[in-house]
Amino acid sequence: MADHYVEEFLSEEEVDKKIQEIGEKISRDYAGKSIHLICVLKGGSFFMCELAKRITVPVSIDFMSVSSYGAGTESSGVIKIVKDLDEPLEGKDVLIVEDIIDSGRTLSHLMKLLESRKPNSLKLCTLLDKPDRRVVDVKVDYTCFSIPDEFVVGYGLDYDQKYRNLPYIGIVRFN
Repeated sequence: MADHYVEEFLSEEEVDKKIQEIGEKISRDYAGKSIHLICVLKGGSFFMCELAKRITVPVSIDFMSVSSYGAGTESSGVIKIVKDLDEPLEGKDVLIVEDIIDSGRTLSHLMKLLESRKPNSLKLCTLLDKPDRRVVDVKVDYTCFSIPDEFVVGYGLDYDQKYRNLPYIGIVRFN
């Protein structure tokens, strides 16, 4: 018998509707400009693809993979760049696209790093936000859903590399 199961939390329809709303808001906010989306791999890729399809201003994309490291089991937020961006950010309107923000440690360091590359603007968009887990203040400009402190999967989020491909957000329940 499995030691866990996944319970649907946010349906595919709910997620789709909210991404459409956020895409429309971003399009209004960046009217007359182009926007450079930076996807934080791996989890953010599902969300970024869906979001980009709903943004009506010109979009370019790039990918970054980071890992946080430090002593112990909890992230220090100090990041190691595993895959850096392919293009410079100077003068661009940049939107970081994340799947989920919890402690804020890693994102805080990532924002400082990207700000040092002199973009015209730098904002943050997330599919899911867990404000109860925040230990470092991070300004999130666009949030699809604020969620309770639950272990969630689907839409790019995984549990041991499983469930990323679920079209909805589920909560992992342990037996």
